[in-house]
Amino acid sequence: MVRLVVASDKFKGTLTSAEVADAVRVGAQRVCPGATVVSVPVADGGDGTLSAAVAAGYTHVPVVAAGPTGEPVTSGYARRGDTAVVELADISGLVRLPNGIPAPLTATSYGTGELIAAAIDAGCTRIILAIGGSASTDGGTGLIAALTHSPGSPTTTAGDWEQAIACSQSLGLVTARIDGVRVVVACDVDNPLTGPRGAAAVYGPQKGATAEQVVELDGRLSAWADLVAEHTGRDLRDAPGAGAAGGVGFAALALLGAELRPGIDLVLDLVRFREQAAGADLVITGEGALDEQTLYGKAVAGVAAASTVPVVAVCGVNRLEPQQLQELGVSAAYALTDLEPDVRRCIAEPRPLLEQLGERIAVDHLTMARTAKGTP
Repeated sequence: MVRLVVASDKFKGTLTSAEVADAVRVGAQRVCPGATVVSVPVADGGDGTLSAAVAAGYTHVPVVAAGPTGEPVTSGYARRGDTAVVELADISGLVRLPNGIPAPLTATSYGTGELIAAAIDAGCTRIILAIGGSASTDGGTGLIAALTHSPGSPTTTAGDWEQAIACSQSLGLVTARIDGVRVVVACDVDNPLTGPRGAAAVYGPQKGATAEQVVELDGRLSAWADLVAEHTGRDLRDAPGAGAAGGVGFAALALLGAELRPGIDLVLDLVRFREQAAGADLVITGEGALDEQTLYGKAVAGVAAASTVPVVAVCGVNRLEPQQLQELGVSAAYALTDLEPDVRRCIAEPRPLLEQLGERIAVDHLTMARTAKGTP
């Protein structure tokens, strides 16, 4: 029997990972009705990680926590055994900003800390923290403040920097709270916390910060790093990844003793991709756009590197040359724009086009596998 594994990231703003896989399945089975199609949703460690974990068999545990500007948000974590998966983007991310309005000076990671605290209080001893898509540049002070609070105690006001610093001065409470807990962070950047390559300078403008606000934020982060160094005896502001997620990477490294791992590698382990792909005839991966960013740790690159069977990719648009695809380990790319040049139509109605690509892939790759196996 022909076996196909679809391990795609979402097509941002159009289709979830699961929807991509289902559309490909429908198209492929039109050509090979007997084909087994296995969906393995993946993400690169940003938004979509929580959904990937749930699809892999983790249980979603709902939690109401503070959004990036303090408003209550229904989010949660995914749990299997003593492991919890927390996705920063789903609680403290840009997608959670009310009306999409940036709050560069006041957005907080407090809600992410609340989710971690809830998981620990429920008995989890391993926290997988996906930190892509952050709305804040608070150095992780919000996250740490949430961990220093007892359940039911007053919370910090979103963006109240002085209150967050004051609360975080009780840093010994953090050590006690995470005693016996291993924290693994999905992180794909190597930026330091401060300076010209730091969290404020590089990512602050993407979160709505003006030039003056970038300077203010960098000063805040420097003050926070000084306080933490005084407490811990180590200065990790220049550690690779410290600037990730507005400085949450720094707080995780310096105060939670976290291990940083590439996001896609962590997610592939989480969803047991290698086990799922073993013995498949073909792996189909994908994401909204294949471009230069794909070459540096995005989902398609990670899936191709981890696969021991042929890999093709589906996407909205492909900006990579055939040689670049080959170097990634991707045999071919199939783009929606190959069928419909109007990008707006591709975004508005991607599913029928993706089903057609599934048919093409089956004709190009699966029919040969079916013939080789003697499958009618």
